[in-house]
Amino acid sequence: MRHIFLCVFIILGTIVAQTGSATAQEGRVWVQLEAHPDLATAEARVRAYSRVMQNVNGYRLRSGWYAIALGPFDQGDATAALSALQGQGLIPADAYLAEPEIYAQQFFPIGTNNLTGGDTAPATVAQAPETPATPPDPVALPDPVALPEETVAEARSSEAQLDREAREELQIALQWFGYYTSGIDGAFGPGTRGAMRQWQAAQGVEETGVLTTRQRADLLAQYQGALAELGMQTVRDERAGVEIDLPLAMVEFARYEFPFAQFDSVDNSGVRVLLISQEGTRATLGGLYEIMQTLEIVPLEGERTRSADSFELTGLSETLRSHTIARLQDGQIKGFTLIWTPERDEQMARVLPMMEASFATFGGTLDPGAVDPGLDQGVDLMAGLEVRQPALARTGFYVDGSGSVLTTSEAVAACTQVIVDQQYGMSVAYDDPATGIAVLRPTQALAPSTFAGFAQIAPRLRSDIAVAGYPYDGALGAASLNFGTLEELQGLDGDENLQRLALEIEPSEAGAPVLDANGAVLGMILPEPSTGRALPAGVSFALRADRLQAMLAEAGIQVSPAAEQPDPLSRNALARYGMDLAVLVTCWN
Repeated sequence: MRHIFLCVFIILGTIVAQTGSATAQEGRVWVQLEAHPDLATAEARVRAYSRVMQNVNGYRLRSGWYAIALGPFDQGDATAALSALQGQGLIPADAYLAEPEIYAQQFFPIGTNNLTGGDTAPATVAQAPETPATPPDPVALPDPVALPEETVAEARSSEAQLDREAREELQIALQWFGYYTSGIDGAFGPGTRGAMRQWQAAQGVEETGVLTTRQRADLLAQYQGALAELGMQTVRDERAGVEIDLPLAMVEFARYEFPFAQFDSVDNSGVRVLLISQEGTRATLGGLYEIMQTLEIVPLEGERTRSADSFELTGLSETLRSHTIARLQDGQIKGFTLIWTPERDEQMARVLPMMEASFATFGGTLDPGAVDPGLDQGVDLMAGLEVRQPALARTGFYVDGSGSVLTTSEAVAACTQVIVDQQYGMSVAYDDPATGIAVLRPTQALAPSTFAGFAQIAPRLRSDIAVAGYPYDGALGAASLNFGTLEELQGLDGDENLQRLALEIEPSEAGAPVLDANGAVLGMILPEPSTGRALPAGVSFALRADRLQAMLAEAGIQVSPAAEQPDPLSRNALARYGMDLAVLVTCWN
């Protein structure tokens, strides 16, 4: 096997050495070895080839498949390589020469793009987006302690010797520490003098507004120390088509997980970065805007700004901060998310403007097949990121044509935000914990397809009833019907506000409407009572319809009587009606 590996390197190396490198895009061809329908298989195969061959690349084909190819070569070199390697039995017999037009985007080596022209030198494997190998050396500064003290006149004299670049560096340093807020122009006007006085006050020295040579050296040393602590460097990600300055002392590239290039924390810094890159339209951008807000990395509190072609999201909580920017241009959605913990607030207030100022786009977008096959998957994950889960999920139902919802008080207790059906924001218009009901009103215009009609006469004992609710915290994605019977028109202790039902319910079905065979609302399911007793299976309770109507009137809701039906609804018709009537109520914190 070692002999075969050596032969491959000798063959490819000889071809390159004999002919040199082509420098024009014209005539560049590849030796295509294999193609696969999925990225995971193609990545495994291209890595296997790269261990035994030089100049191995992986490309997404315009057909949607993924190819492994050698190259690029000029035409003569490619023909020689194909013949020699097939003659030795080192590549598939059906390998062939391919033109660049069939390739859409390069996915291996990571961070490489040799489709846009340039030399035909053998490719080298890169395991992350292109970053500087080592941080640039800081500019050598004199030791401030070794510098002599100066009077104000001497400080003005030494300051006059500074060139424009040196004066701008001082303004940049003052701006970094938050003292200077105007433009960098090298002119020491009132704004700069005021910033110098503020810096001097912070250092405990005389506030003259003119920095001495020692103070200027001290300021610049503090600035360089802050930059070194962050490790700000330019990252150019060929695969995502994004270039940006990142704090590489705090984050490092982790993986691609469409539509993100993910950078994780270094040494528990608490800082993370996502680069966003995908093809799309305004509808795609709108979908991303909604999806981002379901992630744990975007806390509920914070400013949200959205236009037709861009959005910004700020998330704030006691334990986490984040800021997301995304823009749509020429069919591409690109942007970034910076995530940090509160103790980094001061540093990130400086990092974020640098990231925004340096952000640039080029080339293509991240391949939709860019998925880490080893990453955990689940309904509570999106691109490997945790999806925010509600603190509580319960059921409710529409009670009027404007989208008002009746639910249980338990559903809205101590909630930062209440959401209906995972998309409609609600405010709590009425809450009576004593009886256990709450009324929600939509914060935006809402017109439900149906709303409750309440029964006007007492139901018959032992009659069939149905409950339209969301069991299992809404995991099924839609309301389902649960069938049982009406056992008693009062509670176990004689409470005439209640009905006792014979059916089993899940906790998240509390707040669900109880329906008769015609779809009329007979009551609302209550949470299991906390009496300290374990009730037999199949025992549940509901607030009666007449009590609900009185309380809704107190809340300013005009209820509607149930329409008379000549015949009972079929189970399918009742199920469809229940699905339209019931809603999932979620409490978010």
